[in-house]
Amino acid sequence: MTGRPTDDELLETLRIAQRFGVLGPVRVVDVVAHARAFVAALEPVHGRVVDLGSGAGVPGLVVAHDRPDLEIVLVDRRSKRTDLLERAIRRLGMDGRVEVRCEDVERTISNEPAAFDGVTARSFGPPSRTLALAARLRAPDGVIVVSEPPDGDRWPPEMVAAHGLVHVRQGPVAVFSAADVAG
Repeated sequence: MTGRPTDDELLETLRIAQRFGVLGPVRVVDVVAHARAFVAALEPVHGRVVDLGSGAGVPGLVVAHDRPDLEIVLVDRRSKRTDLLERAIRRLGMDGRVEVRCEDVERTISNEPAAFDGVTARSFGPPSRTLALAARLRAPDGVIVVSEPPDGDRWPPEMVAAHGLVHVRQGPVAVFSAADVAG
């Protein structure tokens, strides 16, 4: 494939992941629509973005599709998932700007602490753990974007402040930035 992949190619790639059991039994178009909330939250970000627990590639592949200006690192500790992600990247022609790492997030942190302009997470883990790990990967002026459950806020202000962050925005995704650069 040459050029930017189409939305249909992205949808079919995620349907393949669904058939392999790494994406739940939901409508793929709905998954992509939700992932576009991550894209919107990352609008001011330039540079590198890491997706924690990438699984089937949501939101990472959608961000890579919609924001070809970003370098994306997809991290998952399960080789079945990273093998599928590597195939998806080739299928979508994203080689060279999207990297897949089969490793624990802690290893990513030890290799590249505070190295990412954006950190994303969808269904990664408990809020406190997700925020703690994401904060260690976020560059000083970077943002963290995490999927929110439909029933609301799960980010106590004291937990957010303990990581030097502020909760900037909420909706289908929660957005955090450094307390000293939030506006």
